[in-house]
Amino acid sequence: MNAAPAQPADLARRLRATGYLPGESAALVSHLAIALGKPVLVEGPAGVGKTQLAKALAEVLDRRLVRLQCYEGLDEAKALYEWNYRKQLLRIQAESDTASWREVQDDIFGEEFLLERPLMDAISSPEPVVLLIDEIDKTDQEFEAMLLELLSDFQISVPELGRIEARTRPVVLLTSNNTRELTEALKRRCLYLWLDYPELEHELEIVRLHTPQLGDEITRRLVEVVQMVRELDLKKPPSIAESIDWARALLLLGARDLDLDMFRQTMSVIVKHRADLDVVAERVGVRLAAGASSG
Repeated sequence: MNAAPAQPADLARRLRATGYLPGESAALVSHLAIALGKPVLVEGPAGVGKTQLAKALAEVLDRRLVRLQCYEGLDEAKALYEWNYRKQLLRIQAESDTASWREVQDDIFGEEFLLERPLMDAISSPEPVVLLIDEIDKTDQEFEAMLLELLSDFQISVPELGRIEARTRPVVLLTSNNTRELTEALKRRCLYLWLDYPELEHELEIVRLHTPQLGDEITRRLVEVVQMVRELDLKKPPSIAESIDWARALLLLGARDLDLDMFRQTMSVIVKHRADLDVVAERVGVRLAAGASSG
């Protein structure tokens, strides 16, 4: 297991080594989270690198990543724990002739019958982990309330067993696409980090890091077009990962320039809705054609 970085600049350098280029605020808040043992709420539009930050931190710290993917209707049984009912039933049947119900009841509600889900897995792990609670805004306020004990005291209460305290303290990141307002109680327990789409030069650096073989001119053109596309009113603006995918596609195709024809052939790499395809083809295509004619 790697030692925690001593300074934000050291963490930024080590994150870059994993392929994740953090902004100044991302490196600072992540450093504070590790040093203070505080969870971080990372908000921002989809596709700006929130989930990837957790993966990169796990790599930097050489820790296992435990991920809870949130969705509407997520409950304690899928997030915390549930009892292995089949195993309990077998034990009841095996002991029904020789033991009283009280003795059986005490026996079947032991840790060997507990199925750990991501949250309990994170705090019961003998080695510290990075816990990613991804897209917390897809759950409801009742689920947020259930998280408060974990985020405040790093413990979980199981009625049949009592309080289970963390054996090690995980680094916790909660991500949100900001589709709903989260409760103040949740926010109070967390440091806060807002991630937005990167500025042109920052995104250019990211794409170059992942596709260094692609020519400088076409890489800059690609990033300029991606940023142009994001300015449109689309159902789903292209993510940073899709910028990288597009660069890799152009490299694979041997493209030397991002002209109108190449754009139309490959724009489905960054545009994923039928209505968005029409808007992008019309608006961006016109600007590319105008640029080519003026050149």
